[in-house]
Amino acid sequence: MRILLVGAGGVGSAAVAIAARRSFFETIVVADHDPDRATRAVAGHGDRFVAATVDARSADEIAGLCRAHRITHVLNAVDPRFVMPVFDGAFAAGADYLDMAMSLSHPHPTQPYAETGVKLGDDQFAVADRWSAAGRLALCGMGVEPGLSDVFARYAADELFAEIDEIGVRDGADLTVDGHAFAPSFSIWTTIEECLNPPVVWEAGRGWFTTPPFSEPEVFDFPEGIGPVECVNVEHEEVLLIPRWVPARRVTFKYGLGNEFIEVLRTLHRLGLDSVAPVQVGDVSVSPRDVVAACLPDPAALGDRMRGRTCAGTYVTGTGIDGRPRKVYLYHVVDNEWSMREYGHQAVVWQTAVNPVVALELLATGAWSATGVLGPEALPPSPFLTLLTTYGSPWHLQDR
Repeated sequence: MRILLVGAGGVGSAAVAIAARRSFFETIVVADHDPDRATRAVAGHGDRFVAATVDARSADEIAGLCRAHRITHVLNAVDPRFVMPVFDGAFAAGADYLDMAMSLSHPHPTQPYAETGVKLGDDQFAVADRWSAAGRLALCGMGVEPGLSDVFARYAADELFAEIDEIGVRDGADLTVDGHAFAPSFSIWTTIEECLNPPVVWEAGRGWFTTPPFSEPEVFDFPEGIGPVECVNVEHEEVLLIPRWVPARRVTFKYGLGNEFIEVLRTLHRLGLDSVAPVQVGDVSVSPRDVVAACLPDPAALGDRMRGRTCAGTYVTGTGIDGRPRKVYLYHVVDNEWSMREYGHQAVVWQTAVNPVVALELLATGAWSATGVLGPEALPPSPFLTLLTTYGSPWHLQDR
């Protein structure tokens, strides 16, 4: 297996550190628009890693790099703006493809808080027949959320439940960052996108529909000492992926943002600072959202000042295989102290990065095999969950 990893930011660099301990691949080419960042990402990890420069906006550059290095699999670790050129470049070069976030959505033009417009992943699913006909795989949403959360949903349906009422992905943390009043632990560009877009909900008989941002607040009690966190509806790929392969009456995604974070996001929106449309400032044309991102600390560099844990999981309710009502939370917790000590990467980016590396290993060994444009829940969950545990970061199941 010869892998092109596009993006040497926090998640991409963590993926390098994780993969360096595994033997399933021949080469990983780490490509970024910033050559110094790519070089830093591969430094000290051995001669199986090669740094390169690429413009992720160009499918032609992605395809050319794939051909030059005889790439078999492309792992997309850049933000969702660049999904389609990386996706198209991989296909043009004859490589399989994985990402951790899908193609961008566009709200309904007249009823954004009731009807869906262009949904997350629609642009990728539109060409699914082409990938299938070519005998190629695009495994989409293979991070932690989406990704591991989708694997949990499929595992619950296969092993734990006869009927499912709701699959609710619930994400929460007790992370703090010393010395910063406001310092997101993940890309602020992506966070703004998913939190201020209309959240999507799926219900049997109704299909996909939207609600206003931060709707349906609930307090969810997260395990392993994190405790109760208020969670709200957020647009996320799981709601667009899970219903395609896992039967349930309702599918939701709720994120534990906290009141302070929500107010910051609302303020950015009121001021127009969430916009991606360029504005003219003197002689410079710049996107307000890019300015916000540039003013905040790099999430990848926060690890030594972060404290606490992050929890990703899937809460499933319904009728168990014994015919009795059942509620379970399948989850994965990463402690920042552990991930920094073991890998030198903060908990949120490490937790995201480990899952596509596990998926690549399953594809390399043949434990996973498929064609088309698929989500993680389209593939058998047990091999993934078993291999994840061998990476030193086990998952858990909590009956409630």
